[in-house]
Amino acid sequence: MNLLFAWRYFKSKKSTNAINLIAWISVIAIGVGAAALILVLSVFNGFEGLVKGLYADFYADVRIAPATGKFIQINTALWQSIQSTKGLQAMSGVVEEKAVLTNGDCSSIVYIRGVDSQYTAVSRLSTHIRRGKFALGTAEQPSLVVGVGIENAACLEVERPAGPVTLYLPNRQSNNFASGDALNAYNATAVGAFMVQQDFDNKYAFSNIAFMRFMLGLDADQYSAIDIRAGANADQVKKDLQAKLGKSFLVQTRYEQNQSLYTVMQIEKWVIYGILSLILVVAAFNMIGALTMLVLEKQKDISVLQAMGASQQRIQGIFISEGLLLAGLGGGAGMLLAAIVCWIQIKFELIKLGGNTFVIDYYPVKMLAADFLLVGGTVFLIALVAAYLPSKKASLQAFSLKS
Repeated sequence: MNLLFAWRYFKSKKSTNAINLIAWISVIAIGVGAAALILVLSVFNGFEGLVKGLYADFYADVRIAPATGKFIQINTALWQSIQSTKGLQAMSGVVEEKAVLTNGDCSSIVYIRGVDSQYTAVSRLSTHIRRGKFALGTAEQPSLVVGVGIENAACLEVERPAGPVTLYLPNRQSNNFASGDALNAYNATAVGAFMVQQDFDNKYAFSNIAFMRFMLGLDADQYSAIDIRAGANADQVKKDLQAKLGKSFLVQTRYEQNQSLYTVMQIEKWVIYGILSLILVVAAFNMIGALTMLVLEKQKDISVLQAMGASQQRIQGIFISEGLLLAGLGGGAGMLLAAIVCWIQIKFELIKLGGNTFVIDYYPVKMLAADFLLVGGTVFLIALVAAYLPSKKASLQAFSLKS
């Protein structure tokens, strides 16, 4: 019944055109605010999904690392015990160290990650090769797969290498790091360049684990980490491995390895939501003005309803319903428009990113039902608060039928 009255008041002709104008302005403002929220949140979801996908291609589902120090010791029995963990799909040993890569007059500081032959079953890095190939060589003839940032910094041409490059790694047997034997040097050939994400492209290079063990003087059962593919079972595998290995090992899922990144991304999303919600708050002031003028316009109607026995709650409910109607029309139209725009972008990729520095050239979009529910709830709450004061004023109006 309240909604029926609200609908009739919305459609009926007013004595002053300004009332209709302000009402439509409030509807449009709410629509713009709702559409902006959905569009921005959907684009943010698209970028978030893209970044998570890139990190998923680089970081393992689960990683076993030393709780203290730089290396862990995994003998054959322990390796087999880890490998038998339920839900574990593949595992690969990793030895990582910071190094200096020189090529003539060019040089770059890199993190060399030595991996074994199972690494491609754990990581999808090999799918991101932009030039050359994913080949790691042997301990005697090591090959390098470098990020495109390192490729540029070290003046490399991986498809037409002019000659070997030199790697300088710390000599763990040296007692004096200021002496000439503080670093071990060895030649390697850069045969491939990958492009995943700028943080990785400017930092990492890959070679074989045997070469890294030789350069660092490590035993055959020493590792910097064990990378594991577990898919949807990552959380359970992590719990089982931590219980099995004890406190001397640190077992982390991909999200725990990059906890600060994912936390910042969530905070950014809520900050964006809060800022764009201010558009709806501004629209609420237009709604307050429209409802206040409508109350003045319908004073006689209110008196008639009071004479017919309508309670204060009934009259207040009518004008609250009017506010919710305005918000519903604006919010519904805005979300529908945003959904159409998002679908067009997903389907045709019309809006492009500027420059050529990212892995895609268009704005990624991902619509989530939770965002539509969040925006719809926000519109409802703001409309309810905005409609309360004018509706309260209408319910307290003195009963009078005098002309």
